[in-house]
Amino acid sequence: MISRAVGWFTTVEPSWLDLIDILIVAFLIYQLLQFIRGTHAVQMALGALVLVLLYWLSQLLHLETVNWLLRTFMPYLVFGIIVVFQSEIRKVLAELGKTPLPGVFGSPRTEEVIDEVVLAATTLAAQRTGAIVVVERDMGLRSYIETGIALDAYVTYDLLISIFNPGTPLHDGAVIIQGNRVAAAACFLPLTVNPQLSRELGSRHRAAIGVTEDTDALAVVVSEETGVISLVVGGRIRRELEAASLKSALLDVLEVEQAPQPAATPAPGVPAREK
Repeated sequence: MISRAVGWFTTVEPSWLDLIDILIVAFLIYQLLQFIRGTHAVQMALGALVLVLLYWLSQLLHLETVNWLLRTFMPYLVFGIIVVFQSEIRKVLAELGKTPLPGVFGSPRTEEVIDEVVLAATTLAAQRTGAIVVVERDMGLRSYIETGIALDAYVTYDLLISIFNPGTPLHDGAVIIQGNRVAAAACFLPLTVNPQLSRELGSRHRAAIGVTEDTDALAVVVSEETGVISLVVGGRIRRELEAASLKSALLDVLEVEQAPQPAATPAPGVPAREK
């Protein structure tokens, strides 16, 4: 096998297309490794690699029984990989399908919407009222929206406070925001299975981490027990945020330009300071 590979490299004259082909394959492999790094998929991928190496070794050393066993079960291994890695495969396909121009298929978010979310989060935190607000970005959240109650209302402070009021039937669940509108309330989100998370995080925080692991959405969480405000992006959580830090983080992640502050007008009779 090695001699045939060496003979192939000595007889074939590589062209620019071959070089481009190799670079594309190398880039795809690198992106795949970057994507699964730090997840439980790494150990499974190493196990599959061991089986492939064992198959090549059985052919090289003429281990007929091992080779027959691997050839028999190798087709079923492909289906097993699809079942085990279904969440990772779904995320890869979603990443490939993302539009390179954010906001093309959705309504642009404004600073006013972020102000409403921040004001509602700080008020709920002061009242020790639990809440979770999920903001859709490039990946659609329709499958999660359909699990809740459709609203399609403009994002306002009063609406968010009313939804998470413990006396209302919509308070138990997540609010999903699309663009400048509240798409649905009382939505169910998938819980993360990351074993490295702190046990102090309850189901509300784990749901926020879970939805941000499966999609590129972000989630604002208010703890019912401590009143701490957290921001979850890409499966990573930032806790103990104040109003200013939460707004700054939302503006940065959502790529919303902050409106310039109007210049202060001098009081009557007070001359303006010279520049």
